[in-house]
Amino acid sequence: MALSMRRRRRHTRALSAAAAAAAVALLSTLIGVVQSSPAGANSTASATVNGNTQYQRITGFGSSEAFLEAEIIMGAPHGTQNKVLKLLYSTKTGAGLTILRNMIGSTGEFGSIEPTAPSSPTAPPVYRALGNDAGQESLASTIQHKYGVNQFFADAWSAPPFMKTNGSDVNGGTLCGVPGASCASGDWQQAYANYLVQYAKDYAADGIKLQYIGFENEASYAPDYSGMVLTPAQTATFADVLGPTLAASGLSTQLECCATIGWDLAAPYSSAIEADSVASSYVKVFTSHGYTAAPASPLPGWTGPAWETEWSTFDTWDPSWDDGTDASGLTWAQNIYTGLTAANLSAFLYWYGADSSGLYSDNESLIQMSGSTVTPSGRLWAFANYSRFVRPGAVRIAATTTDSNLELTGFKNTNGSIAVVALNTATSPVTVSFSLSGTGISSNAAAKPYLTDASHDTAKQKTIKVRGDSFSTTIPARSLVTYDIPAPR
Repeated sequence: MALSMRRRRRHTRALSAAAAAAAVALLSTLIGVVQSSPAGANSTASATVNGNTQYQRITGFGSSEAFLEAEIIMGAPHGTQNKVLKLLYSTKTGAGLTILRNMIGSTGEFGSIEPTAPSSPTAPPVYRALGNDAGQESLASTIQHKYGVNQFFADAWSAPPFMKTNGSDVNGGTLCGVPGASCASGDWQQAYANYLVQYAKDYAADGIKLQYIGFENEASYAPDYSGMVLTPAQTATFADVLGPTLAASGLSTQLECCATIGWDLAAPYSSAIEADSVASSYVKVFTSHGYTAAPASPLPGWTGPAWETEWSTFDTWDPSWDDGTDASGLTWAQNIYTGLTAANLSAFLYWYGADSSGLYSDNESLIQMSGSTVTPSGRLWAFANYSRFVRPGAVRIAATTTDSNLELTGFKNTNGSIAVVALNTATSPVTVSFSLSGTGISSNAAAKPYLTDASHDTAKQKTIKVRGDSFSTTIPARSLVTYDIPAPR
C-alpha cells in the first residue's frame, strides 16, 4: 500500500512540474491583482442574478478514496470514521459532497475481481466475489444509507496485466487487440469489456448503482504504478466494444471517458470520441483531470457534459484558507469558480476526500487523519460553500457584477431554491446590491448567508430579507459567501 502511494506521489510531482510553474505564475498574477485592490473602506457594487439565462446542469461535487484510502477510513475507530464522513458528506455541518469516484482494481492488491488469467480471451473467466472492494464498497454503502449519497462512478486505471502488451500492472502497456497492440495471447478487448461490466453488476447486486464506468486513467502516461497507455484512436476503438456490451448488460450504468491528465491533453481524446459515431453514441460524459492544465475553457468539439474528476496539489499538508499558495482554500474556491463558469463543468472533484498522515502528509486530500485527530482544510470549506447548496440537478444561471474582484455564480436547484456563491478576492469588504430576475423568488423571501474565510467554516450568518426582487449585503474581504434562498412556499 505504502509503495503504491509513494508511486502515485512521485508520478504527480513529476508530471505536474510544468503545470506547477504555470500555476505559480498564475497565482502571482492573482496575488498582484488582489494586492492592487485598495484596502480599508468598503467598496460598493451591484450584481444581477438572472434565472432566465441558463447554462449547464450540475451533477455534483465529490472526491475519491482509491488506492486503499477507503479501507483506511472504514477501518478507523468509529468516532474517527464518523468525524471524517460527517465532514465530507453532511449537508448540515460538512461539505455535503454528492459524488464518489471508485478505482476498479486490476491486481489483487487493489481488489481485482479477476486475479487469475483464463487460458484464452474467449475462455470462461473466473471472477471472485467483490467483497468490500478495498474498502470502496463499504464506504459507498455507508454514505448511501447514512447521508443519501447515490452518485457513484468507477474508473479502471489499467486492465488486468494478462490483458496487456507488457503483462504488467505498471509501466504502461496497452490493451491487447486495439489497433497497433497485438499479443500472442490474442485480442482481449471483449474480455476486458466483460470484466468491467461484471464489476458494475457486483455493485448493483449489493444495492449500489454505478451511474458511470470508465476504462482508462491518464492514458497518455506510463506510470510506475497501476496504469495503461491508450492513444485517442485506441480509446475510441475500445469504446466501440464496451459501449454495446454495457448497453446489453441490463444495467442502468453508462459509459464515461477518458480521465485525461489535464485539460490541455483532453481535446485529442474528446475529438476522437466525437469523430467515432459508435463511441460518441455511448460515451455520455467526458472526464479529465487538472494536473497539467486547469479546466478553464470548454472542450473543443465536445457537446456533452464535461467533468473534472481528479486534481490536487502535493506540497506539505496545508489546511489554510488564505496563505497565498495553490493549496489554500481561497485558491480552490477560484478553481471551482473557473471550472464552472469558463469550462462549463457539470461536476468538480478533488483527488482524495480524506487521507492518512501515516502514509504521507501533503495536500492530496481535503481532510487529514492522524490517529484520532481529524483535520479539515480550507479546501474542504471551499467545496462546502458550493456542494452543500448547489445540489444534483441544479442549473447554473447567469450571475454578473460590476466589481472585478467578485467571482459570482448563481444556481437554481430542482426544488426551486436559489444559491448565489460570491467570492471576494479583494483585501477590503464590498457592499453589494443584488437584483434577482426570473428566479421565481418572491418579495419577503429570505437569503441565508454562509461565510467561509480565515475565521469561519461555512458558518451561517444573519438572515437577510429579500425585498421585491433585491437584497443588499456586505461581503468580507478574502471570503466566500453562499446565499441560500429557499423557494417560495
